[in-house]
Amino acid sequence: MQTGARLGTKVEEVRAVGKTGRLPVSGNGCWIERATLDDGLTVVRSHYQPARDLAEASTQSDTGPTLVITYGLSGESGFVAEDGSSLRFGAGRTTLAAFAHTRGERHFRAQTSVRQLRLVLNGNALSRYLGEAAAARLASRRGIRLLGEHATTAWCRTLLHPLLSPEVATPVDRHIAALTLAAEHLRLLMPAAVPGASSLRLSAADVEKLARARDLMHTQMDRALTIPYLSATVGLNECKFKQGFRELYGTTPHQFLLDLRMRRARALLQSGCQVAQAAYAVGYRHPASFSAAFSRYFGQVPKSLNTPV
Repeated sequence: MQTGARLGTKVEEVRAVGKTGRLPVSGNGCWIERATLDDGLTVVRSHYQPARDLAEASTQSDTGPTLVITYGLSGESGFVAEDGSSLRFGAGRTTLAAFAHTRGERHFRAQTSVRQLRLVLNGNALSRYLGEAAAARLASRRGIRLLGEHATTAWCRTLLHPLLSPEVATPVDRHIAALTLAAEHLRLLMPAAVPGASSLRLSAADVEKLARARDLMHTQMDRALTIPYLSATVGLNECKFKQGFRELYGTTPHQFLLDLRMRRARALLQSGCQVAQAAYAVGYRHPASFSAAFSRYFGQVPKSLNTPV
């Protein structure tokens, strides 16, 4: 994306310098720092604290879609597209959005410190990590599309450290952290193909409800989630919920939740959490039950991941 900062009537162009670099935005201590980690994968750190309300023009110049994962660190900002659609980015929130052929403005309030970290995926990265079919689906819709928004979890905040402090992290650590964070979101955009034609008809409202259930699994996995609870919360009967979930995501709700819990638990253990802490964080009330489930899933005991070598 190419951006220009507009403060009042003054316009300043902001252009990337090589693969990495910190760029001032309209003075006032505002800056953007971009670093290319891989072909089509960029990490962007930014800090805004304008003296007056700031509107920063933004134009997506890429021919294909762009997927942006935004981690709000402090303050709040917004994006308003030329068609009137909008996004909000707040502290402690993670926002997943797709942009395709988009023009708009980023809005920042005066005297408010807004710090964000964004993972930007486009071009080869989307095809490589998401797959050609899923990338094509993103490209089929113009404008901005909100794909998910939830509180940033503790394990994600841990993985943000090497990206927020690149001077103390190796390039490999930064790349691993970025890919791990991206993978958690990309998996949710890759429903497995279900062979044969389906007799179940899902309306746009049904798809939205199933996506809400998926997000509940993602953000509330520390709770005792059940099919009755999830289906009632999103407003679908249990039969349609289970059939629709399998059609849309290519697996059962139980297996999908188990996959999320096990991947989250592994990330927690690798970041230094104790086995009991990881168990409680992903919804297990008894560490022994968690250890048995983890061992069946990964073929290794959880304690082996956080034992010093």
